[in-house]
Amino acid sequence: MPLPDLDPRLAELAGRIRACRICVEQPLGRPLPHEPRPVVTPSSTARILIAGQAPGTRVHATGLPFNDASGDRLRDWLGVTREEFYDPALFAIAAMGFCFPGQDAKGGDLPPRRECAPAWRAPLMALMPQIDLVLAIGKYAQAWHMPRSRGLSLTDTVARWRETFEVTEGARIMPLPHPSWRNTAWIRRNPWFEEELLPALRREIAQRLSRL
Repeated sequence: MPLPDLDPRLAELAGRIRACRICVEQPLGRPLPHEPRPVVTPSSTARILIAGQAPGTRVHATGLPFNDASGDRLRDWLGVTREEFYDPALFAIAAMGFCFPGQDAKGGDLPPRRECAPAWRAPLMALMPQIDLVLAIGKYAQAWHMPRSRGLSLTDTVARWRETFEVTEGARIMPLPHPSWRNTAWIRRNPWFEEELLPALRREIAQRLSRL
């Protein structure tokens, strides 16, 4: 991954995030069940922020965000190469929780840790004012970046993408489902996602990557 040319204040904040241990030392509820490994890709130049939920097991092991099959699907949705995706000059990547939260009894990933976003989200966003497109992936990212979506189902939130995208002040926000294989059935039940939303999303990405 290319090294980002960061504003000194953002570089300092990124260092503190990567050293963070609040979910072990000051947890809200049970502490993180393993050693923290915060994963974040800040940027002082990227116009696009990928706001996911939290790292999974492979991301935790490698330290590389979306380094799994979900990332492959997401890159296909965006119409970008792996090299473009991991170029911090083009994309900032910051999940709602920076550490892998562990798994539930059924083997599914737990929600993002509750300590993370209140501690880090606002200062991180404040130091990336150039972001003008936020991809809010999943309900947790949508609840933070789109407060009006709270109480709505993910389907309703994503289905209303036009009204959200067109009226947002500041950075535009595009709500997306998680690109996990678990959502394959959801995609099939909602053909408008691939027929209407993805072409619009790819146009916005291409515009910001100076392809149009």
